[in-house]
Parts: sequence; C-alpha cells; structure tokens
Amino acid sequence: MSMTEREMAKLALGSTSSSQRLTRVAFASMAGTAIEAFDFLTYGTAAALVFNKLFFPTLDPATGTLAAFGAFASGLFARPIGGIIFGHFGDRIGRKSILILSLVMMGLCTVLIGLLPSYQTIGIWAAILLVVLRIGQGISFGGELAGAMLMAVEHAPARNKSFFGSLPQAGAPIGILLSTGAFALVNMLPNDSFMSWGWRIPFLASAVLVAVGVFIRMKIEETPEFSAVKEQRKIAALPGWDVLVRHQRPLILTIGGKLAEVTLIYTIIVFSISYAIAHLGFSRANALNAVVIGSTCQIITIPFFGWLADKVGARRLYIAGTLLLAIMAIPLFHAMGSGSLPIYTTAVVVALALNYAIIFGPQSNLYSAQFPAELRYSGMSIGIQIAAAVGGGLAPIIATAFVVHAGGIGAVGIYLAVLGVIGAISAYLMCPTASD
Repeated sequence: MSMTEREMAKLALGSTSSSQRLTRVAFASMAGTAIEAFDFLTYGTAAALVFNKLFFPTLDPATGTLAAFGAFASGLFARPIGGIIFGHFGDRIGRKSILILSLVMMGLCTVLIGLLPSYQTIGIWAAILLVVLRIGQGISFGGELAGAMLMAVEHAPARNKSFFGSLPQAGAPIGILLSTGAFALVNMLPNDSFMSWGWRIPFLASAVLVAVGVFIRMKIEETPEFSAVKEQRKIAALPGWDVLVRHQRPLILTIGGKLAEVTLIYTIIVFSISYAIAHLGFSRANALNAVVIGSTCQIITIPFFGWLADKVGARRLYIAGTLLLAIMAIPLFHAMGSGSLPIYTTAVVVALALNYAIIFGPQSNLYSAQFPAELRYSGMSIGIQIAAAVGGGLAPIIATAFVVHAGGIGAVGIYLAVLGVIGAISAYLMCPTASD
C-alpha cells in the first residue's frame, strides 16, 4: 500500500471514529435528558391530577391545587442550587461524571415519590416528604440540562453546533411524551384504582429508565473543550463565584432569554391541563392528549430549528422566536380558553411545536457562546436554573392567580407576550455565535 493510500485509510478511519463518537454523544445526551425530563415532569402531571387530593386533602379544591403547584414549584426553586453545585464540579472535574450522578439522583427521588404513603396514612408527613423529594428532583435537574447541552455542543463540529445542541433539547419532549403517555395509560384504569395505586406506576418505572440511561452515559467520552481546559491548567477554583462576579452581563442575559421559553412550557404542561379539566370540563385523557400531540411534533421541530440555526444564525433565530411568541401568546391563550376541545388542542400543539421549539432549538449553542469553556457549565446552569425557578416555578401559580382575579386565561397570554419581548431584547444583546 502506498503512503497516499495509508493516509487515505487513516483519514477514513478517523472520520468513521468521529462519526461514531458524535452518534454516541448525541444519543446519550438525548436519552439522558429525556429520562430526567420524564422524572421531573411526571411530578408536574401528577400535581395537576392527583396530588391535591392525596397529599393536601384537608384544603378546599382550589387551595389544594395551589398547594400542589407550590410543592411543584419547590423543585424549580431548588434548581439554581443544583446549578451551582453541579456546575461547580462540572467545570472542575468534567461533564461526564456529573451527568451520571445527576441522573442517578433524579431516579432515586422519583422512585421514592412513587412509594410515598398518602396523607390518610401518615398525615402531614406525606406532604413534607413530597416536598423534600421534589427539592431533590430540582437539585438533580439543575445539574442536568446545561451538562447535556454542553456534552453535545462541545463535541460537535463548528458548522453543526446548533443542530447537535438541539438533540438533548429534543430529549425534553420525549420525556414529556413518556410522562404524559404513561399517565394517559394509567388514566384508563377505574378512577379508584388510578387514585390509589395507578398514579404510582410512572414514578416506579423511572428505575428502569435510569438504569438504561446510566449505562449509555458510561460509554461516552469527556468533551474535547473541557479536556483542553484541563490540559491548559485553566480550571477555575470557584467557577460559580467567577461567573457571579466577572460575568454578570451574560448571566443576566441568559436569564432574560430563558424566562419566556421556560414559563411557556410549564404553563402549558402543568397549568393548562389543570385548567382544561377544572374550568373547561375536559376529561383528563383529552387534556393530556393535546400535550402528547404537541410533544410528538417537537421531536421533529426542535432539531429542525437547531439545523436552521446553523444556517441563519442561532441568535437571529432566537430573536425571531421570542418575537413570534410575543405576537402569538395572547391569541393562543384566548384559544385555549374557548371551551372548544379542537381549538384548545390546536393552540397547545402550536404553542409547543412552533413557539416553544423555535426558541428551544438554538438555545444550547447560543447560551454556550456566552461563557468561556472553563466557566461554561456553571454560567449556563446558574442562568438557566434561575430562570426556571422564577419563570417555571411561578408559572402555574401566576397563571392560576390570573384566572381567579382577571376572569380568564387570556390574561396569561399578556404575561407570556411581555416575557417574549424580554427574551428578544436579551438575545439581541448576547454575543453572536459562529453562525450569526
């Protein structure tokens, strides 16, 4: 074999190896995010359907629902703590090991929720333990999302960073689909069976999913960019502190950019289900089906918008997506409150598959471009999770308050429209990506 032929063989082998590595990383990032989202959002679905009756039965229905949503919010308020803790170690010891740890912690908390006795059995301790485990979920999820985003983006070639970064994002609707699909199945049980033990099945099933996810993540390599930081001895002693002190502008812009998207998703998958059942008279199955359809569409639309961001620029597409939400939020939420099941379903699907996806798709690449590699896990985690606590944690509570005091769900659209404008301004002020 000539030298040229040897070189060509090496290049072909290297290309195959690189392709296989990217495939493993993409699959591991997507699968892990899907499992974590399943675990985290299973609680949200249960909060809308059963927790007010099982863990807060001494309260009237409206107050019990608010209490269940408050317990739900505690997980989101814990996410910045997880972002700080996991971000610190993710920037110091690496992305891979921290992602495995976050997955195990999430699975353990989720399974224990499925085993919790109700209020009738242990009284107020049922609600206390529910909140403690929900906080554990929040801490775990606080360390997951940014790590999965970085695992994909930092492994990807420069021309495809938005697309590969969108793949762990596409894991989130898979998790939503698994969660709502699981509840749609157990919802087919007689009501007494569903309320006594059926609701527990999705939580207990998490054990199997987590075992699969850990196995997959054990097979991937550390990211090249973190490996370079380690080799260059640029690892920060206190990365979270450095972000808070020296990188306040990108941190604030990340929070502002994230608020609209995270508020939208939790308003749809938590609040709208409860609203559709309690105020519109829809069945649990009909309310869940709308989310299932929208989440199914997202599995295609999120990677599509990631691909599009590599063509037109992640920041440009993000600005367009947040402005589109600002324009469409009010009519969308009026449609959700119309009382018509087909109109409600269409509005939910459009909000999830278009408005949410166009913002979520380019997010990994855009946010990672705002921080240096040695502080990136901490910067992204803290920014994303503060926004999740403020936007997502308060979304069901604020939306419920709007319905009670403003007389309808349409006011929720105004709230989302304002956040869309804030998101567009934040994205405009961010550093551009290589594709912008």
